[in-house]
Amino acid sequence: MSRLWSRFGARTAAVALLSVGVAGGFYLGEDRETQQQGLTAQVGLQVDQAEYDYQRDRQAEHRVSSAKQRAAEYQAKLRAAAAAKEAAERAREAEAAAASRKKEREAAAKKAAEKAAAATATKTSKPYDGPIPASCSEYGGNRKVGCALMLNAGFGIDQFPCLDKLWTKESGWNHKARNPSSGAYGIPQSLPGSKMGSVAGDWESNPATQIKWGLGYIKGRYSSPCGAWRHSQSNGWY
Repeated sequence: MSRLWSRFGARTAAVALLSVGVAGGFYLGEDRETQQQGLTAQVGLQVDQAEYDYQRDRQAEHRVSSAKQRAAEYQAKLRAAAAAKEAAERAREAEAAAASRKKEREAAAKKAAEKAAAATATKTSKPYDGPIPASCSEYGGNRKVGCALMLNAGFGIDQFPCLDKLWTKESGWNHKARNPSSGAYGIPQSLPGSKMGSVAGDWESNPATQIKWGLGYIKGRYSSPCGAWRHSQSNGWY
């Protein structure tokens, strides 16, 4: 039987065949009841077969449709996995490129800092050749110069212990000291260091220039080294 038959078509054919059988039996007149029963049974078998074929075809079509759907879903998963892999690879490449650029920038900055430090280190410090009072002779190096210039600026020798503590804290009396965070420079840690250029152009290398500027700053803002030291103790800066 063709699978295009519907249940309705099969039932209609059965009824038609049954009617033919009944008519034939009536006219033949012999074994009518027996013939009718046989015909009814045959028609029933044909109907059952038609129904079976129809259901089988329906199931086959369903299996084919399900197989196509599963294949489509599998292909979609493969495409999604490939897209995710490609995106992850692009992300890794971008991250590697960013890390490389960062490394290059850091190397360039380090090189520039080293160059600047080397340039500063090559500048020779101009020695202080002024008089050193006897009251300052117990000190050495930049402290001795600081003591002499402090007295020359009009402060008493009793102020030097405060000045010594202040600038020991700020720079250790190192005229090349540079604060890496703020950029403050020199013995008094001028911020920026170029402010000391108001005294002389050799402010980067001459301790005397830095000390003179620092003493002027202290006098104008705190009146005395001890006043500046007290403020530094209270606030952490001066």
